[in-house]
Amino acid sequence: MESVRVRFAPSPTGMFHVGSARTALFNWLYARHTGGTFVLRVEDTDAARNKTEYVDVILRGLQWLGMNWDEGPQIGGGVKGDRGPYFQSQRGEIYRRAVDKLLGEGKAYESDGAIRFRTPKTPAVVHDLICGDITFDRTNEPDLVIQRKDGSPVFHLVNVVDDLEMGITHVIRGEDHLSNTQKHLALIEALGGQPPHYAHIPLILNPNGSKMSKRDAGASIEDYIDQGYLPAAVRNYLCLLGWSPKDNRELITIEEVIAKFDLPQVNRANARFDADKLFWINGEYFRALDIDALEPLAVSILQKRGILPDKFDHAYFRAALAIVKEKVKVGRELPDWMSYFFDEDFKFDEAAVKKVFTPEGLTNVARLRERLALIDSRNFKADALEAEFKTLAAATGQKTGALVHPARLAVSGRPVGPSLYHLLEVLGQRRVLSRFERVEKQFGAPVA
Repeated sequence: MESVRVRFAPSPTGMFHVGSARTALFNWLYARHTGGTFVLRVEDTDAARNKTEYVDVILRGLQWLGMNWDEGPQIGGGVKGDRGPYFQSQRGEIYRRAVDKLLGEGKAYESDGAIRFRTPKTPAVVHDLICGDITFDRTNEPDLVIQRKDGSPVFHLVNVVDDLEMGITHVIRGEDHLSNTQKHLALIEALGGQPPHYAHIPLILNPNGSKMSKRDAGASIEDYIDQGYLPAAVRNYLCLLGWSPKDNRELITIEEVIAKFDLPQVNRANARFDADKLFWINGEYFRALDIDALEPLAVSILQKRGILPDKFDHAYFRAALAIVKEKVKVGRELPDWMSYFFDEDFKFDEAAVKKVFTPEGLTNVARLRERLALIDSRNFKADALEAEFKTLAAATGQKTGALVHPARLAVSGRPVGPSLYHLLEVLGQRRVLSRFERVEKQFGAPVA
């Protein structure tokens, strides 16, 4: 049985599209499932459109998603395991030899300074592992340009030559490349090579059924990194775009996917991108994370927003993160849920102020300040605080909610949040009493 060798061959001409990420993922999964090799090859022969920063975006996206490649030239002084991708711009001599071979055998010719390949005018059959056998009529197929007038090789040539040179056994790519495959088969035959197995995966569509372009919302992997999505959640969702574990599950570990993934299982139908489902999946992953795993992401996001200082109380931060974690579905929401933990001059929700800081609400803030000041600071815990609220409510003939709502708004500026009693415990007695005093000074508190 042949050893599987697959490749991901992006062009650095724009941001890292989710479709490209899904293509890379399916190649990576197949390599991991079969114990094969995942090769990364940057197709950068189009000098007019390629940019170094786009290469960096692709590499950063792959690494963020946890898709490590197995083969490439060593970088960084040859450190073991520190390998870069292959760059086609550095492999010009290999392509020149292929062009010379085709010219020498009369299979290519010069035309207006460019080099054209004599495309066979016979039918071509593409044997595809996903799409089945597809026949192309090449009767009127024009001869293919394989080298531009400036001497640079064209995508079709370099793609084929590298697949042969690198011993690629399976080409897994988007269905939009299917029409190119008959051209590539002709080139492979002309070069005397053995064609790889082809598997063209379904396209990713917008919810309205149009093909998802680079300009569409949600198309860039960088956006998900910036918004604080979890890479495992994004990867989980990408797995489901054209493949499923066949048991209707939407949450599945990457280890399970690797064990189950195979090309015949890939759906023939195009996949529709559902941003809401990705958002939901990310929320499930967020809730499942422990604090140790979530802390680095939270610190990075909050410090970028200027909410968390360089030096901070880690125990206090972790306690705050622990009680808001259940409310957060994506990292970009963390500043809204956590800013008031680190800011004593937070703003109050104006609509909530009108509704909650009524004369009775402000009186309850004053009552709470007086009562909670009497608690031993060592006993300023959620259970004890809940008991105090219930006792005070009973003593004043109110429902507990009449105390909870003004207390929450007073200490956070928000009408919603994590469990109030745990919130008060994390903030601590000193902060809570200080924030109650601030409300009394800012809004007034007529004591009954």
